Amino acid sequence: MTGTAQPFQTKYRNPYDSPWRWQLKDLVLVVVLGVVFGFVYWALVQAWNGLAIVMGPAGDIAQHFLQGGWLLVAPLAVAITRKAGSGILAEILAATIEFVFLGSPVGPTLLLSGLLQGLGSELPFAIGRYKRFGISRYAISGFLGAFFIFWFSAIRFGWFGQDILLLRLVIHCGSGIILGGILAYFLVRAIKTTGVVDNYAIGRQR
Repeated sequence: MTGTAQPFQTKYRNPYDSPWRWQLKDLVLVVVLGVVFGFVYWALVQAWNGLAIVMGPAGDIAQHFLQGGWLLVAPLAVAITRKAGSGILAEILAATIEFVFLGSPVGPTLLLSGLLQGLGSELPFAIGRYKRFGISRYAISGFLGAFFIFWFSAIRFGWFGQDILLLRLVIHCGSGIILGGILAYFLVRAIKTTGVVDNYAIGRQR
């Protein structure tokens, strides 16, 4: 019995540090983040509409400049809880709030968008076994979240065959890296310094 328990104990000083061992507080935090960012994402849609008007004839590409903003909640949820699936769940919850309660014009396909964004954003952290959280990993997270959703959007909006497809992709993924990755990194650091997340995995791990 001691022989089987020891490897587990040496791997995780606290058994709840395992990415597969969720606690109720982890779930509650992810739900709260999903709800809060549902409102943030809805506000981004309004900013997108405003920017499109300001950009005039080039307004069709306005959404790409803001794309990274729709990727923020996944890395925050993953970084704080260090739980598998937390980023995906947070993005789906944010999409649900945005669609069901705030009446996003995007419609129910927003839920699939949330899934793809969460999957792409969480993937680099999953590859690092939820232990590596350097700024470059956040940047890759933002890139993949934007990259995954770009192709889904390209199919929905008929971008294939357009001369500016590559331009769309570059701006889209660049926004993902800056807003959905690097900005997320600094937000997590700022939140951590307040001490409000000390009781979560982020507070127990360096």
